[in-house]
This record gives sequence, C-alpha cells and structure tokens, in this order.
Amino acid sequence: MANLAISVDGVSKRFIINPHRRTSLKERVVRGSSKADRHEFWALRDISFSVPQGVTLGLVGSNGSGKSTALKVISGIYRPTSGSVRVNGRLSALLELGAGFHGELTGRENIDLNASILGLSPREIAQVSDKIVEFAEIGDFIDAPVKVYSSGMFVRLGFAVAVNVKPDVLVVDEVIAVGDERFQRKCFDHLFEMRRSGATIVVVSHAMSLMEDVCDEVLWLDSGEIKARGESRAVVREYLADVNAGEAAREDESINDSGRRGSGEIRVKDVKWSADEGPFERAPVVAGQRVTFRIEYEAVADLGNAVFGLGFINEAGISVAGPNSGSTKRWSVQKGRGFVHFTVDRLLLQPAEFGISAAIVDRAHVFDYVDRAYQFRVRSSGSDEPGLVQMPGTWDLVPTGERMQRDLR
Repeated sequence: MANLAISVDGVSKRFIINPHRRTSLKERVVRGSSKADRHEFWALRDISFSVPQGVTLGLVGSNGSGKSTALKVISGIYRPTSGSVRVNGRLSALLELGAGFHGELTGRENIDLNASILGLSPREIAQVSDKIVEFAEIGDFIDAPVKVYSSGMFVRLGFAVAVNVKPDVLVVDEVIAVGDERFQRKCFDHLFEMRRSGATIVVVSHAMSLMEDVCDEVLWLDSGEIKARGESRAVVREYLADVNAGEAAREDESINDSGRRGSGEIRVKDVKWSADEGPFERAPVVAGQRVTFRIEYEAVADLGNAVFGLGFINEAGISVAGPNSGSTKRWSVQKGRGFVHFTVDRLLLQPAEFGISAAIVDRAHVFDYVDRAYQFRVRSSGSDEPGLVQMPGTWDLVPTGERMQRDLR
C-alpha cells in the first residue's frame, strides 16, 4: 500500500431481495415467514483493482452495473460479502443527497458534526468551517435546520464539506449533477485543483465528456464485473460503442409492420449510416460530419423505375428533410437483396433526435414505406446555431460613408 491510495481485492457484495417482507409482528404470525420468496442479487462479483496515489479514476457502466455499490464499499458504508478493501489516508465521500446530515441540526452544526466524524480536530474544524460556508453559498440558511433546505442547498453544502476537509481520497457519485450549471462548473474547477494538488479521486458519472476530461483512467463495470480498465478516452469509446450496439439491437427488435404500407414487391430491410467513413451502424453522429446512409432492401420480383427515399422527422413531428433518388436516379432492381447509398458531404441538421422513415416507390404507387422506424441522433459539434438546420454562407461588412454610397449607385 506504500504508493496505493485504494486497494480492492476480490470484493463481492450480495444483497438479499425479499419482495414480500413482513413489516409487522402481526403479519409474521398470520402469514408466516416469507423466506420462500427471497432471492440473492450480486451487485459485485469478485472485483479487484487498485488506485495509485494522486490518480483520478472514473467508474462507468449502465444503471445497476455496480458503480454506486463499489463506491459505498470503498467508503465503508457497505461491508463486502467477501474480499477486502484498504484505503490509505483520510477519505471523504459525497454519495447521496443529504447523506450524513441531521435534519434537525443547522448547516453550521452539520459542518462541525461531519468534520468531526471525518477525524478533524476542533482546531482544524475552526480553520475549514468558514471556507465551507463560503463555498456552499447558501447565505443565512447556514444557520437554519437542513430539513428546510432545497436539493440544491443540500448539494452545495455536501460538496463543500466533502472537498474542504482536506481529504487524501475523495469519492464522488453522480449526485453532483443535481446542482445548477454555475455551481457544477465551480465543483469541477475544484476537482481539477484537487487533482493538481495530488489528491486521489474516484468519481461516478454518466457524463462521458467529463470522464474523459477529468479522469486519468476509467474502469468499466458491467453486471458487477470489471469489463475494461485503461486510459480514459479509450475505455469511454469502448463503452459507448457497446451502448450504441445495444441500442441498435433494441431498435431492430422494436421494428415491426405496424407502421408499414405498400404493395410489397420490394421491402426495406434495414437503414444504417456511416459517419466519416466509419462502420455502418445506428450510432449517434456529429453535426457537420460526412454521413452515408445505407438502405438495405429485398425484392421478390424484378422491378423497373424504383425510387428510394428517406424522411427525417423531429420529435415535434415536423418533417425536416425528405431526400429521394427520383430527381437523379431511377433503378431497375432485380429480384434478391441489395442496398442503396445516399451520401451527405456535410450534415446540416442541428443536434436533436430524428425518426427516419424509408420508402421505395415508382411513378404509380408505393412498394414499401416504413414510418419513423429508425432513430437518428445528432450530437453537438461545438459550433451549433439556433434552429433545426445549419445555413452555411458568407458574411460581408459594408462600411457606411462614401464607399457605401458609391456601391449603392
């Protein structure tokens, strides 16, 4: 442990789930024991990892993957079912809204209580108390019982206590996201400062950009087991690729014939897209990227003059775009399977979610039409504009005075 802040060795955590737990003596006498309905849930399964001193480690994973349980085991709130956890130095944790606060005590009294629990002496408490009050920014409410605090006040006071008691190890759960935008930025600035000063930080967040920027390494938990650990950006990309693949699979299962019409000689089998010549999948794209859409089809007979089209409908039900091949391409399609590509050199849609409809028609009638069967997500490029689409163009400044009068003539 000489150079380690945290050591987790073979830790498992089991919970007993009892959906019909008897809550009173009368129920237990009348209905008997409910042990038959009990079952086990393993939140963590034999995980081992260590965190060197001064390293910021992020935990990612879907809901129920074991992230918060891992933090509570590290913090000593949960006792592991098996395995061991060792922490080197003073640990401060911000895990749940209002955790560790007594509702009847004032904010100032809770500062003293929490600081003493964390092992600070009366002199040390006096030294950090004013800093905590200043950081929390709750004004006169600092002398009011915390039971009257709003959720934002809870977060501000809880974070102020956690980071100002000079911890060697700081453990932070997603609760920080409850604060307003300005306070979140203040918190993140303080985390960066703690990181520069050599503190060890373990943080859980669903904000992947934060995990990439703040963390030295990221550990990916899945169903209570470690799936990957490594450099933050690499693991975040791997995790997001898995999320996107699962999302696409669920969308595949949800597509049915309820929103489909047409004579059926040829049918749309799938719609996927590729951003900047990447793989064809249904992953989010970034505004401004080069995107190629692939319409996969299956024909049961030879056809002539087939026109392929796509429709992009936003969440308000507005048709934003409806490109089709009719103006330039009408194909004779042979029986069998194939695909058609439609390439946009620069995607002008603004960040939003769109339903994609797909159609195959000819001059006379509709062969196949599927209504908003595929979800298309556009993410920010950092240079967004108001509105539904971008409008590229050039701007010119024409100064007033003699030159302007000459141009007008």
